[in-house]
Amino acid sequence: MGVAACISELYDSCHSIHRSREKLKKRNQLQTVEIKIKMDCEGCERRVRKSVEGMKGVSSVDVDPKKSKLTVVGYVDPGKVLYRVRHRTGKKAEMWPYVPYDTVEHPYVPGVYDKRAPDGYVRNTAVVDPEMLDLARASSPEIRYTTAFSDENPTACVVM
Repeated sequence: MGVAACISELYDSCHSIHRSREKLKKRNQLQTVEIKIKMDCEGCERRVRKSVEGMKGVSSVDVDPKKSKLTVVGYVDPGKVLYRVRHRTGKKAEMWPYVPYDTVEHPYVPGVYDKRAPDGYVRNTAVVDPEMLDLARASSPEIRYTTAFSDENPTACVVM
């Protein structure tokens, strides 16, 4: 066995390790993808479900027509799931823009409150414009005035 053969074997072993690392990086992680898509009837619901059931890496599909919500769990890319739903159904679809009502500080600020949101949900403040976020934060005088007459504040005014 010559020097060239040893170098060739060393190169091949290092190169094959590098390829296996690439494969590990490309693998998607388990995640939950939530999509908002309008469904009017059982046929729409069935079409939405079948559009993503055949995808590689999908573990489970949950369709909630009352909330207009599709939930996909699996080793999938959210962008690909969204594209496939749009392409296969021909419907307008977007990532789920709502969060539970309890997680937002000021849920009735313009831009956060949405009349079309399902019960118990408001718009995600991370998706809202930065200008609207400034309105969502209460200023210090506002907090002072609202807590001055609060029942939870022991040093509050007892006039009431």
